Amino acid sequence: MIDKHLLRAGLTVVAAAFACSHHPDAPAPVATAPLPTASLAGQSIALLPLTLVAAEDSLRWNAALADRGLTLQRSDSILVTLLRARAPEVTWVGPDALRHAARQAPGLATDPDHMGTAIMRVPKLEIVPDPLHSQLRTLAALAGVSEYALIPAALIYLRVRDAGPGARAGDGRAELTLVLADVRTGRVAWRTVARGEGGDPWTALTAAVKVLTPGLP
Repeated sequence: MIDKHLLRAGLTVVAAAFACSHHPDAPAPVATAPLPTASLAGQSIALLPLTLVAAEDSLRWNAALADRGLTLQRSDSILVTLLRARAPEVTWVGPDALRHAARQAPGLATDPDHMGTAIMRVPKLEIVPDPLHSQLRTLAALAGVSEYALIPAALIYLRVRDAGPGARAGDGRAELTLVLADVRTGRVAWRTVARGEGGDPWTALTAAVKVLTPGLP
């Protein structure tokens, strides 16, 4: 069981940093909080599909991200593949399994690709609002998930202006907002923004997801 009191105590710090991270005079953002895999070990966790990807125009990545369906599909594939490889102690019930569960209960379950999961990018949300909460609870039950869902709420690409080690000015920075929600109560148990840099969207996203599991190459 995750210590929800400790996790919620850290939400304010993470949320405040994200809210001001794009202001020119803002301090450096808070470091990405690692996935609480030790607390989730042995559990089946629903991994929702991504529904929101946006990129700063100055990156000139329009061509790479032009096809929204392919962009979402490739982003989901990177997230699922890396989490299963780097956090195998958790049973990840990925987007394909959730879509299958929804198709098995037409009229009862909502297609996970059409849920309003992007609303969870709002830093101050500590409760999953309805109807998203009720949709999430129903889908999780159908997919055999008893407690938690990991929601990729938004993937934002920004141009790197302050190139750090291994990065070049003009590269892109992926900022992936992730929320772990209790599907029964709707409470947010953990939230972070994973950041990674690269010369293309997929390299930057891969770097961001790897930050979630520190200590691995």
